[in-house]
Amino acid sequence: MNNDIKLFEGSQIRTVWDNEKEEWYFSVIDIIGVLTESENPNNYWKVLKKRLKDEGFQLVTICNQLKLKSPKDGKMYKTDVADIQGIFRIIQSVPSPKAEPFKMWLAEVGKERIDEIIDPELTIDRAIATYLKKGYTREWINQRLQTIQVRKELIDTGQDHGVKEGKDYAILTNEITKAWSGMTTRQYKDYKGLKKENLRDNMTTLELVLNMLAEATTTELTNSINPQGLEENKQVAKRGGTIAGNARKEIEQETGKPVITSKNAIDLRKLIIDVSKSTKDKK
Repeated sequence: MNNDIKLFEGSQIRTVWDNEKEEWYFSVIDIIGVLTESENPNNYWKVLKKRLKDEGFQLVTICNQLKLKSPKDGKMYKTDVADIQGIFRIIQSVPSPKAEPFKMWLAEVGKERIDEIIDPELTIDRAIATYLKKGYTREWINQRLQTIQVRKELIDTGQDHGVKEGKDYAILTNEITKAWSGMTTRQYKDYKGLKKENLRDNMTTLELVLNMLAEATTTELTNSINPQGLEENKQVAKRGGTIAGNARKEIEQETGKPVITSKNAIDLRKLIIDVSKSTKDKK
């Protein structure tokens, strides 16, 4: 795990990155302190925890205890932490003006999700609008949307050949990625300086095309070879990824430049600014 400090409205928020789970964990006390401006955030959190328990909420589902460095003496102490979902749940229970923009944003996101369930086409429209706001070109967006379809076809085909949801797909994705790029998914993300962010959202058009070729080829091979179970599908995944990997090597040989780039499209500060700005604009 890697410890880090995040800034929120000029205040320090202690965080821990779990590389295995690929999750950020935030100090609950620090969040409470910023939102409530309480002189004793520890006591505030103690009272809030009791209230949540009395309401029947199982805190163990959103809170863990991890060692964080104390700002007072610099020593490591066990501290209540929560992932982003847990933090949002806690924020919903904090009666503070500073928490209102986040509560309004969560309500808006919830409504959008319900709208998308009623009309799935809205999901695509919303995705396009979001990518445009982040500064992606329409050409890149069209390519990205195609990768989603290719990925869905790979998953559907895998299910027909004995691949279980969840961890199995992560394993197959890792095999495909390593075979075409020369790196595991985690190594690829580390190379681009990513943590929780989506790897495909940080690929160039050429990277997307080769990743799509690897997955589409794996799908075709799976339908032809008819593997069953995880181990047989892993071998097919390697073959599909290798074909795209060979294409990558040929491109690099012809251009004299590496296909894999460390460039990414991440700007975490912009996300916070966008959330705050969109809320204020509606007031």
